[in-house]
Amino acid sequence: MTVVAGVGVIIVNAQGEILLGKRCGQHAPFWSIPGGHLDAGETFEQCAQREIAEETGLTIAPPSFIGISNNLQTWRAEGKHTISVCLLTQHPGGTPQLKEPEKCAEWRWCSPNKLPEPHFEASRNAINLWQTGQAYQPTK
Repeated sequence: MTVVAGVGVIIVNAQGEILLGKRCGQHAPFWSIPGGHLDAGETFEQCAQREIAEETGLTIAPPSFIGISNNLQTWRAEGKHTISVCLLTQHPGGTPQLKEPEKCAEWRWCSPNKLPEPHFEASRNAINLWQTGQAYQPTK
């Protein structure tokens, strides 16, 4: 069994809303912050910038580190174990585009206090770390 490293990025707009995508394909029907798997040799920041550009067409500044999430609920439910590095950046302006419609059906700005459901575990964990100012919370 391989543990996969991923990066999730919270993009915050001027109104304090965060960008969420409605996933389709293998991650359907979950809502999630944008992000993806870390490629060999990539920094977390490079991965975040690449994934955001690939998924939304937005060009973000290098994001800051929030924390790390060990996504064991997903492993228990699906047999896929991921570790997510959670990052934060400000919205650079512009409208998010559906660059990968096979992976994401829509992008929406949402209040971090009213997350759409069902919500992806790694995304919920990242948002919780950001809101609580913690870098890590043990998984139950």
